[in-house]
Amino acid sequence: MTQIEAVRPLVTSVSAETRAPVDSASQPMSRPDSPATAVTPATAAIEALRIPQITIHAFCDTPALINAMEGALGDRRMSRASAKVLRGGIGTAIDLYHRETSPNLIIVENRTPVAELYAQLEALADACVAGTKVIVIGNANDVGIYRELLFRGVSDYAVAPLDPLSIISLVARAYQESETSRFGRVLAFVGASGGAGSSTIAQNVAVTIARSYSCSVIFTDLDLPFGTAGLGFDLNPNETIAQALSDGSRLDDILLERLLTKHEEHLQVLTAPGTLDQSHELPEDAFERVLDVAQANASVVVVDVPRVWTPWVRKTLLTADEVVITALPNLASFRNVKNLIEMLKKARHNDEPPKLVINQVGVPKRAEIKPEHFADSLKVQPIACIPFDIAVATAGNHGLMIADLAPKSPVLKSVNSIAEITTGRKAAKPAGKFDVLLNRLLKRH
Repeated sequence: MTQIEAVRPLVTSVSAETRAPVDSASQPMSRPDSPATAVTPATAAIEALRIPQITIHAFCDTPALINAMEGALGDRRMSRASAKVLRGGIGTAIDLYHRETSPNLIIVENRTPVAELYAQLEALADACVAGTKVIVIGNANDVGIYRELLFRGVSDYAVAPLDPLSIISLVARAYQESETSRFGRVLAFVGASGGAGSSTIAQNVAVTIARSYSCSVIFTDLDLPFGTAGLGFDLNPNETIAQALSDGSRLDDILLERLLTKHEEHLQVLTAPGTLDQSHELPEDAFERVLDVAQANASVVVVDVPRVWTPWVRKTLLTADEVVITALPNLASFRNVKNLIEMLKKARHNDEPPKLVINQVGVPKRAEIKPEHFADSLKVQPIACIPFDIAVATAGNHGLMIADLAPKSPVLKSVNSIAEITTGRKAAKPAGKFDVLLNRLLKRH
């Protein structure tokens, strides 16, 4: 096959969920492990899946695979791809591509004998444009067939039945080595009520990730009129995220770099205008390009989502890798958290529930709902219950992080925990006295 792109054996281990063929000893067929993924748990591996902006046609014969494929294509991880499910097998695909151009990726279900499959793949190659990738889903659990298909240029082969996440994994592996598939992890922070402190938590978590893990972080403030990133990080940028939105089609790595303001060695900030010079009526996909380019340039993108309900806010939450809801221990926050969790669970079928943070616990002389009652009623265990500490407000008023102004604050333990859970990395190391002093000196200069 000369027109279907040949792909060497993939550099990730095959998970049990993908039902890859096994050898005669019934042992899972192995592939060389990537150092970054060899010891990654299955759930973390699923979270790391990234699908680039590609076109996909899936040809399915059986109702079970059609349902699984539709579930996969509706998943938020596939939001960048333009995909559709077509009834039929390889023969249907061959007929179609004699009339129109083939997409980037073809997924075909095969129920024919092996000899006929090979002949059909040759015919499919003749009908496809150069560079088209092919994934075959079959019923034969035979490692010999798998190896022969790879030799013939097929990107991957898996054994039915498959679930939606297994299908997404197949697609991700087919584009694993592509530059366009390298996306950082998006952490979206949103408050359940006014004054919940979501922005403050997001900013401190971003700094903690950048300092503790020495990985590139981009903090993105989506609250155009009232964003606080400039104040929280003590920045006075010349450019803001408004410039990125003014002509999204022009936004690329170079333009993004010009719009970003460097805060520390591993942290850059995309601030909001923070003015009322104009109102902002934004379409649903307003921030899609901004976040895509940011993801391609950082390991972690921390997004401060304003507490409004618009189509673009909903889409941002639905497509994020992790959603962190910050709530105060009161009835209004409880109601709003309940609504947010129910909506996100319903729309994000293949994801864990959003993470809950209860903030400002134990404010003197304030009636509040106890965190345990909050958790029991929502059936969601908070990842952090942050105690009230006046040092948090003091740090914010001085444009400092909590670690810089009050390194012994009990709030820091919660911030470190949030950073650890949302990134899936080991516990963050607290800043030492020298680190705090150095950060203060850098802020002055």
